Amino acid sequence: MAKIHSLLEQHGKAGVLAMDVDRRVVEAAAGYMGSEEGEVGFLYSGWAQSALPHKKLQDEASWQIHTDHVSLVVQPGLRPSLTGEAISVGVPYGSRARLIILYLQSEALKTNSREIELGKTLHAWLRKLNIPIGGKSMATVRDQAERISRCRMSFQIKQGARTGLVNQSILDTAMFVEDDDAQGSLFIENAKLSEMFFDQLKRHPVPIEEKAIAMIANNSMAIDVYCWLAYRLHSLGGPKLITWKALHAQFGRGLSRLDHFKWYFSEVLQLAMAVYPDANVELDGRGVTLNPSRAPVEAKVISLKRQKT
Repeated sequence: MAKIHSLLEQHGKAGVLAMDVDRRVVEAAAGYMGSEEGEVGFLYSGWAQSALPHKKLQDEASWQIHTDHVSLVVQPGLRPSLTGEAISVGVPYGSRARLIILYLQSEALKTNSREIELGKTLHAWLRKLNIPIGGKSMATVRDQAERISRCRMSFQIKQGARTGLVNQSILDTAMFVEDDDAQGSLFIENAKLSEMFFDQLKRHPVPIEEKAIAMIANNSMAIDVYCWLAYRLHSLGGPKLITWKALHAQFGRGLSRLDHFKWYFSEVLQLAMAVYPDANVELDGRGVTLNPSRAPVEAKVISLKRQKT
């Protein structure tokens, strides 16, 4: 158990808040420890080794990220226009895009179906994550859902001397509807994962705890780091050093200066570990050392969840 969780057990939330500890970390760890056992979520392993942008890009701009084993390229999709050229809707970004993609993948695996109902079910799931529904928040969700539906992405996976290229859209089809309450804005009511993406998801799923995601749902980098740790730690045979240069390539595209990235990543790592008590990770001047750790979701629990479904 990490230091913050031990402190909470010994002194309680109020006692730890009185110490010199980041309030966000205390709140996340206390919320996680106080939550009942929740649902298991899933994501494709490619997402645990790469990521979408954290902030909005220009609508016409594409996005790419390169790590040791994965290269990801995302191209923005186009919306038809009756008055001129098609309109680029931009690449998905931020925490809401990640939550929607996580929802799509989790539902597909839980139901063993490429077809997923959004609309009310997505609303209900976001409420479970304490995401307010309505106003600006719902407009953001609607915007990210459309970006995800229209974009196209390529995962290039390197394994040893072999490199495979997977060109795909996340979704094959999506049913857009007009939302009268949002002044005619588009929303996705039903969606169907592309066959290739669904196949890759079934072959390479990474299980995560939805209650952990709920505690860090507003921090896109913390979500990325948590998913990365969930993917890497349980499969290690011994300590593994990840250099600051490698960490910056995967997580720090928005921070050009390495010293700024080191400071910010250190803060985010503590937040991610607040909802992953078994994570055994050490931070020093060289980078981050990952040590073998128990997975956030045990294989037995995953099997039981699937049997229930």
